[in-house]
Amino acid sequence: MRKTEQNYFGLYFLLAVITVYIIIAIFKPTVLTPIFKFLILMLKRIIPILFVVFVLMILVNYFVSPKNLLNYLGKNAGMKGWLIAIIGGILSTGLIYAWYPMLNDLQKQGVRNRFIATFLYNRAVKPALLPLLIFYFGLMYTLVLTVVMVVVSIFQGIIVEKFSEAKT
Repeated sequence: MRKTEQNYFGLYFLLAVITVYIIIAIFKPTVLTPIFKFLILMLKRIIPILFVVFVLMILVNYFVSPKNLLNYLGKNAGMKGWLIAIIGGILSTGLIYAWYPMLNDLQKQGVRNRFIATFLYNRAVKPALLPLLIFYFGLMYTLVLTVVMVVVSIFQGIIVEKFSEAKT
């Protein structure tokens, strides 16, 4: 399929599901009652989370501009740059390849390679998974592993920048 062609599979699938629900509603409406109860329960749980995420996105877009980011992650960045890269990597979510275009744009705008590498390295530290890591391996192991990963991410960033500078 060429990029210019639209893929209507998602729309066809949605229409098929709606059609099935309409047919079920006509012939067996009692089957849909637990489904709609579950839907309402899920919406009650998800809407507050979506609201918080939406507010956080607004705050980040309002307070964090590319110019501010370059002040902290550019050529003259110091300790704050490292902290932003480490904390940003730890708190970042989503698929890794979704971050690549944004990180590429930041690199083109002047963000140092050391901070991009540190950010990517710290994506391996996930706060949501720490309780599970503690459960299986213990608190001391988890603390040591996390601290080592954060410290090594700094060295990794320095090494990546040295090699990328030598290349150019």
